[in-house]
Amino acid sequence: MDERLHNSRFLKACRGEPIDCTPVWLMRQAGRYMAEYREVRAQTSFLGLCKTPELAAKVTLDAQRILGVDAAILFADLLPILEPLGLKLSYEEGEGPRIHNPIRSAADIDALTLQNPRESMPFVGEAIKIIRRELPADIPLIGFAGAPFTLAAYAIEGGGSRNYIHAKTLMYGDPGAWAALMEKLTGQVIDYLRAQIEWGVNALQIFDSWVGCLSPADYRAHVLPWVRRVIGEVRGKVPVIYFGTGTATFLDAMFEAGPDVIGIDWHTPLQRGWELGAKSVQGNMDPVALFAPREVVLAKAQEVLDAAAGREGHIFNLGHGILPKTPVDNVKALVDYVHEKSAR
Repeated sequence: MDERLHNSRFLKACRGEPIDCTPVWLMRQAGRYMAEYREVRAQTSFLGLCKTPELAAKVTLDAQRILGVDAAILFADLLPILEPLGLKLSYEEGEGPRIHNPIRSAADIDALTLQNPRESMPFVGEAIKIIRRELPADIPLIGFAGAPFTLAAYAIEGGGSRNYIHAKTLMYGDPGAWAALMEKLTGQVIDYLRAQIEWGVNALQIFDSWVGCLSPADYRAHVLPWVRRVIGEVRGKVPVIYFGTGTATFLDAMFEAGPDVIGIDWHTPLQRGWELGAKSVQGNMDPVALFAPREVVLAKAQEVLDAAAGREGHIFNLGHGILPKTPVDNVKALVDYVHEKSAR
């Protein structure tokens, strides 16, 4: 790795090393709140954007450059990894992703066909290579994947859910089928993350966006072993961040999965990460605060910096992704403020 990249703020913070100021990146920093993204998105469908390397690279690079953040994150989505397995995926305007043949039985799980992501998702590799070539030498690129539980929940529910009735029914009612599904998805996620490392990403984030629907006991029984396996297979090659929402009651179990960086949502005090023994903690401003007047945005940012208390190993982020219609100028002001106020 290039020395400038190795010594970047973001990667040093992932390792818990001293830095000149707190690094910032923001989940969904490339998104429809940004005019440049909307211009690219107008050229194609959402899935088309994910599968066109030049366009995915452009929105990734635009966001890093415009906002001045300390890391880029690959523009992609959690769910295209499910398509090569045999699931029919579409993105409906105003409704989000839909799986048209959701998993509901052991037979459906048996029918899933594992694929080598290097062959089934080459567009991701091409986008990574373009981005890495165009990024400044000291700006890392973050790759990512959905965690096995979140992918399973999408695949079973077929779309967004409030109560996760189908997913939990399978998990509770047929533990053998649940384990078979998690085995397949875990293997697929590991292969996909390994491929991203080979293609050139410098860090990984594992998103468990829906895992907050579980109790602590269910998380430990039905999810933790699989996430631990994923992280164990890729950790040491690049830093690994593990993030979920609504996870305050089992953040300790998530940390046991072994990530280098624990991501904290806005429901949970930031300092909880260090109390668990983490070297590096990411988070955790409420994304909705970015809609407030500028002085409130900066005050909320200061609250997060105060919670970090100048510790090494803090990566400033939101407690979830930037929302549509977020004022871009507020996002830029946030990034500048964090850099200025955290300067060592």
